[in-house]
Amino acid sequence: MSTQEPRIVVTSTDMERLRTLIDTTAGDKADALDAELLRAEVVEPTQVPPDVVTMNSRVVYRDEDTGETREVTLSYPKDASLEQGRVSVLAPVGAALLGLSVGQEIGWQLPGGKNKRLRILSVNYQPQAAGHYH
Repeated sequence: MSTQEPRIVVTSTDMERLRTLIDTTAGDKADALDAELLRAEVVEPTQVPPDVVTMNSRVVYRDEDTGETREVTLSYPKDASLEQGRVSVLAPVGAALLGLSVGQEIGWQLPGGKNKRLRILSVNYQPQAAGHYH
């Protein structure tokens, strides 16, 4: 079964920081993020569309299986906090959200082999759109 992965967009700044993160992290989580980054279109922070999920974006997504919606902030591992709704980019859902834009859907495999499908409903905050480029 081959599924067409949606196109993703990553800023050059995020790409640089995420490459460093991958280089200093061992294991499957880093490998999964690395695979996502390999297919990313890299753009300058000033050029990224405002509906794209970048690092530190606040995003609302729907689980297409359960219909449940969640709002999370895509974070670096050191800033991740379930209580604050801050999802690590190394977590499966974090790696899946990175670079998607509103309306796109992605499927990925959870530990244990169960598949999930997510759809991006809105990007409520994106640092680049707010003029925060660093």
